[in-house]
Amino acid sequence: MPGINLYEHQMDALCRLSNGCVLCGGVGSGKSITSIGYYYLENGGNLSTLSGGTYIPMANPCDLYIITTARKRDTGEWEKELVPFLMNPDPKLNLYSNKIVIDSWNNIHKYIEAKDSFFIFDEQRIVGSGVWVKSFLKIAKKNRWLLLSATPGDSYIEYAPLFIANGFYKNRSEFIREHVVYSRYSKFPKIDHYTGTGKLDYLRRQIVVEMSFDRQTVAHHIDVPVEYSMTAYKSLIRTRWNPIKNEPIQNAAELCGLMRQIVNLDSSRIAATVDISNKNPKIIVFYNFDCELEALLNAPYRKGTTVAQWNGHKHEPIPKTDRWVYLVQYTAGAEGWNCIETDTIVFFSQNYSYKIMVQSAGRIDRLNTPFKHLYYYHLKSKAGIDVAISMALKEKRNFNENLFYERKMEK
Repeated sequence: MPGINLYEHQMDALCRLSNGCVLCGGVGSGKSITSIGYYYLENGGNLSTLSGGTYIPMANPCDLYIITTARKRDTGEWEKELVPFLMNPDPKLNLYSNKIVIDSWNNIHKYIEAKDSFFIFDEQRIVGSGVWVKSFLKIAKKNRWLLLSATPGDSYIEYAPLFIANGFYKNRSEFIREHVVYSRYSKFPKIDHYTGTGKLDYLRRQIVVEMSFDRQTVAHHIDVPVEYSMTAYKSLIRTRWNPIKNEPIQNAAELCGLMRQIVNLDSSRIAATVDISNKNPKIIVFYNFDCELEALLNAPYRKGTTVAQWNGHKHEPIPKTDRWVYLVQYTAGAEGWNCIETDTIVFFSQNYSYKIMVQSAGRIDRLNTPFKHLYYYHLKSKAGIDVAISMALKEKRNFNENLFYERKMEK
C-alpha cells in the first residue's frame, strides 16, 4: 500500500522532534498526523513511508495514549489520523497488538500508572498547578511524550510545567524562586517581572519545535456594524442596578455581563446573521451565552435551512443538507474539530480571549480545505464594551473586565 506522504513543513518538524517537545504549529497545520508520524518512527517505522513510499510496519510498538479535547475524542478525529498508519483503538481494526487509548483531558488522571508508553497531549492544557498538571507530571516521568499546541504560552510561567517535566527544574517552587518576582502592591499574587530570562528563552528553544508553513488560503476579516440600545446601556452604567436580580451590581463581571446582554441581543445582530446566511448557504456562527443561542435558534432563516448546535447542552454534528447554520459556543467548540464544507464563519459576539478567537477562526482554515478565500464576519457595535474588547483582541491580548470596570467607575 502507499505511504503517508507528509507535507514538507511536517517532515521538517518531524526531523527536529524529540521526547518532551512541544510541536507548535498554526491551527490547521497538521500537527496531529505529524505527531503520529513521530510515534511511528520512534517505534521502528521507516522514514520513506512518510515520504510517500510503501508502508513498512513497526516492529513492536508501545502503547499509545492520546489525551485530547472531549469533542475531538467524541467525533473520532484522531481515529481518522491513525487510519493511514493501520492503527485503531479497536483491537480488531488495529494491525498491532499495542493498546491505543483516546480520551479527554478530564480523564487524564486515569492514566498516571501507565509506564513505558507514548503520550500525545493534544492542545495546551498544562497550565498552573492543578490536577491536570499534577497528572501530566506523573505521566511524563515514566513515559515518552509530545505536546501539540497552536498557542503554547504567552508568558514564562505557562512553560513551568513543561520545564519541570523535562527535568530543568525539580518543581514549581524552584522555578518561582529562581525566576519570578511578585508585585509588592497587589492584593493578590501578581507577577511583576521575571529574572534570568536569557536562560528561560534558551530552555524554551530547546523544547519548542515550530512548524511554520505558507497557507494557501486568504483570510478576509469583515467588520459588520450593528446597533445597540444606547438608552439601556447608559442607564445601566449610571444606576449600577441589575434589573434581572433587582439589586445593585456587585462587581466587574456582573456589570460586563449585563452590558454584553444589552449589546449582543440587539435585533440588528440577528438581522445581520440572517442576511449573511441568505448569501452563504453554509455558515458557522460562534457565540458566547445561552441567551444569544436562544435568539439565534429563533432567527428567521430562509426556508429549508437546517440549524444545528454544539455547546454544553447539545452535541449535534454538522448538518449534511445543502443549507445550514451551525451554532457553536466558544468554550465548547473553539478547538478540536474542523470543517472544510464552508468558507464562512460569523462571530455573533466577541470572546474575551485572543487565543480562543484564533482557534475558532482556524476551524475552517485547514490544509485540505477546497476554498482559496475564507470569510470571517465580526458583528460589532459602537458600545464601549464592544470597542474595548475589539481593541484588546487587535493588540493580541485578552480583555480585562476589572480594568474596564475601574475605568468606568472613574468617569
